[in-house]
Amino acid sequence: MNIRAQKLDLIGWISSLDDISTLKRLYQIKVDYSKSQDWEKSLKKEEIESIKRGLKDISEGKVYSHETALEVYGKYL
Repeated sequence: MNIRAQKLDLIGWISSLDDISTLKRLYQIKVDYSKSQDWEKSLKKEEIESIKRGLKDISEGKVYSHETALEVYGKYL
């Protein structure tokens, strides 16, 4: 069954539901999914710029191994 057929099957099933607890659970899944998809929209401009700088550092090879980070910062943990 392809994804389109699965969606249509679910739509049909949901439209026939009368069980409020099942509908509430499905609605919560929808809310949780929406939140997980929109997390980037909640970031501040400074956070986005910081992520971009980090990605640039990675692409330029400006990174340290986990072991090196533990050696340098381990005493603070």
